[in-house]
Amino acid sequence: MFAGNGCRNQGGIIISDNIDGKLDANSLSALALAFVGDSVFDLFIRTMLVGSGKKVRDLHKEAVGYVKASAQAAILKALEPKLTSEERDIVRNARNAKVNTIPKHADIMEYHYSTAFEALLGYLYLTGQNRRLNEILLLAYNKDLQ
Repeated sequence: MFAGNGCRNQGGIIISDNIDGKLDANSLSALALAFVGDSVFDLFIRTMLVGSGKKVRDLHKEAVGYVKASAQAAILKALEPKLTSEERDIVRNARNAKVNTIPKHADIMEYHYSTAFEALLGYLYLTGQNRRLNEILLLAYNKDLQ
């Protein structure tokens, strides 16, 4: 499906061939990493849910349960002991980043943690650490965080 258009499918995530080594993720702000990570997580969750045969309305409700700030904050808190020192640095920088808006249904701490989770995903995606990215995504999806 994606062959020939500069993309490949790897474990449920579409990887752009022009990302590998051509974009310095370390030069991006934590919020820019979170911007990418938000889409990575949303696409992953939607991809995992779409095969269930449920109606789109129900798929949306279930997806929101994964991608809302409180859920992402809980995922990150459970994942923290399993993170490498490099990943902890990304998370810490993103958690401390100044955000301009907070969604009305999230408290400030949840939002900072969810931003940090998204930044971690964005960093892993943009640095081509696809095996680790998929490991974290599957842990989050399966809620296998103990």
